[in-house]
Order: sequence, then structure tokens, then C-alpha cells
Amino acid sequence: MTILADEPRGGYTVIYLPGALRQRKPKGEPGPSVVSTIARTPIGPFHWHVHERNGSVTLQHDQVTLPLPDRAAAGRALADALEAQYGNADALVLALPRGGVPVAHQVAERLGAELDVMLVRKLGAPSQPELAAGAIASGGIRVLNPDVIAGLGVSESALDAIAARETRELERRERLYRGDRARPQIAGRCVILIDDGVATGATMRAAIAALRQQQPERVVVAVPVAAADTLMRLRGEADDVVCLASPSPFWSIGQWYRDFTQVSDDEVRRLLSRH
Repeated sequence: MTILADEPRGGYTVIYLPGALRQRKPKGEPGPSVVSTIARTPIGPFHWHVHERNGSVTLQHDQVTLPLPDRAAAGRALADALEAQYGNADALVLALPRGGVPVAHQVAERLGAELDVMLVRKLGAPSQPELAAGAIASGGIRVLNPDVIAGLGVSESALDAIAARETRELERRERLYRGDRARPQIAGRCVILIDDGVATGATMRAAIAALRQQQPERVVVAVPVAAADTLMRLRGEADDVVCLASPSPFWSIGQWYRDFTQVSDDEVRRLLSRH
């Protein structure tokens, strides 16, 4: 293990490692020397830089600064990472609404690509709606997260009720966002799936499964932030995965944005109308 830098920060030592940033306890204190991993990323090796202001810590490297300012800034950073490989790929950019649309809009503009939406609905656990017990997508696709279902004791009847409700919402959004516009051609194309981040990955996995049925040439998952274990699973299902950072511990996507204001249906329609 190579230490690239070792600097004292507020009573702790911040150690810069290839692909990881860790905090080390001061000598003499009980417990393990490395107390937590602040952030790690699949893009590296490089240095993380720590900026402290008014007790707030910002992590920064050449690809992305955490927390991200907002979804538009995340999209511009993601476009930087995608442009070299997919700038001339005649790609189709599909956003997972609603949060993925402002991110995907920036990517599509940079790549000169067609932009549309991939309609997927998370099946939130009854006791913790933000935690995905699974997801559904257009075409009757359902992907379940057995660990969450078993851990929270979600019954089959409860899951079916959630799925029925989310199916109605999926159909509503399809009419609202697309209107009379035909669905884009998928077969034989390079498709870049974009969201504002992935936590459990159930929603993204449902999108991948739905796309595979339409025989694209290549499925690329592109997100600004993601949980590290979820990235490993997605790499086994997509042809390529581009992620700027996988900070840890990863409790929610919103914790890695300064502005994570909910995206409205009007904003989704406005951005789609520009393509």
C-alpha cells in the first residue's frame, strides 16, 4: 500500500491513497488506526484534496468534487468522463426520471446525442420508502432486492400492492413525459443509461433488464455517484459502467449533493423538449 501524502487535519491524519482516502486516529487513542473510509472511486489512482471551511469538509479530485453542487454540475462532470469514448458513438442517452433528467441533459448536449427517458419505478420498502425493495420498468419488468425484502420482512402481498401503485404512476409518467412522441429505437444502438446516482441499484438493474429485451448493441451505465458494492453488481449486467465517485459510507444519493431539490414533472418536460 503506497501512501501518497500524509497530512494532519483537525486532530486526525488524512492519508491519501491510490483510490481511497482514509482518516487515521492520533497515536495513543484506543481502537483501530484507520477509523473510516471517507471516499473511494473507481477512477484512479490520483490525489484527493481536503478543503475545510466552517467545519464542513469537501473532497475534491480532478474528476469531481464532493458534495456535488447540483445535478447540472454532476452532468457536466459526467459528460467530461464520457466524451472521449462515446462522443462519436451516435449514442442514445436515456435518463431515469426524474432526478436523472438534468444530469442526462448535460451529457446529451455535450455528446450531441438523442435524449429520452427510461421509465422505471422504485418499489420502496413499506417501512423505509427510500430503500428499494425492487423496481419495475415499462414492459412488465420487475427486479427485486431479496436482501432488503428479507431484512425488512416485506410480504408478497405488500410488495404486490406497492408494485400496482407504482405501475399506475409509471403509466401516468409515460403519458405525461412522452405524450404523442414515439419511443426511441433501441435495437442495434449504444444506449447510455443515466441517473443522478445509484444506491441499491434496483432501479438501474430494472432499466438494464428492460433494455436487454430490445437488443441494444451496447448498454452503458453512467452515474455521478454510487455505492461501491452496487457498482460491482452493475458491472456484471451492463457492458460498461462509468461512475465518478463511490463514496463510503453510502447512506443515500442526496448526501453527496449540496442541492438535491426534487425535480418536477414540468422540469423534465422542459428539458426533454430541448432535444
